[in-house]
Parts: sequence; structure tokens; C-alpha cells
Amino acid sequence: MEDIFVARIMSTELHTATPDTLVEDAAEELLANGIGSLVVTDDAGRIEGILTTTDFVDIVAKSQPKAETTVSRYMSTDVVTVDPQTTIQEAADTIVEHGFHHLPVVDGDGVVVGILTTSDLAAYLSDLRAPTPS
Repeated sequence: MEDIFVARIMSTELHTATPDTLVEDAAEELLANGIGSLVVTDDAGRIEGILTTTDFVDIVAKSQPKAETTVSRYMSTDVVTVDPQTTIQEAADTIVEHGFHHLPVVDGDGVVVGILTTSDLAAYLSDLRAPTPS
């Protein structure tokens, strides 16, 4: 199998922020562009950090005073699912087509039996071809 290098598949359309960007502005940038992270850079474009949607979970959890807002206000209700017999290729295609990171797996009755994530797919691909020791 031919080696495929990062440069061939990486995204080059970068969304960045500076360390002094307000979190509210960063959140708006993530939402407006449908992305999961902002690379934090200095004025010369050197990396200083990364801010991800996962970081916002921590921001909300630690906010004081606590907002009395329920999950139903923000949850997605038009959930795309697969069943346990869906091929990995079909599931990966679905994830890419919709820009998902999480794909619930349901049985024939619509009961959730699992979830497939982009991390699961990456781990699967990693196991297909173990790195060669140097």
C-alpha cells in the first residue's frame, strides 16, 4: 500500500483566533463556519494553542451562576443513524457527507445500541496498517 502523506488530505482553509479573542466571538466563528476548532495563533501566524468545541463543554460546566437551560433547547432532533450491520464504508460516507463526528447506532426498533465516532474510524484505520518501527 502506498504511503499517503498528511499534506494530501489536510484542510488548508484555516480558521484562527488570537489569545485575546472573546470566547463568545470564538463560539460564533465555530458555529458560522460549521467547524470544531479554532487554531490560536500569534500575529506572525505561529501556533499558540487550539480551542475546540470540547473546550466549550468545560466553559459551560464551569460557568457561574449556572444557567437553568435544559438540553432540549439546543439538542439536534433530526438525528441521522445507522444500524449495526451498516458497513464501515457506508458509515464513513455518512459521517463525511454530513460533517458529523458522532453517528448513533440503533436497532430495528430505534433503540440506541452504540455510537460510532470519527475517533473510532481513525483507530480502525490505524489498526489496518501498523506503523513501521524506525
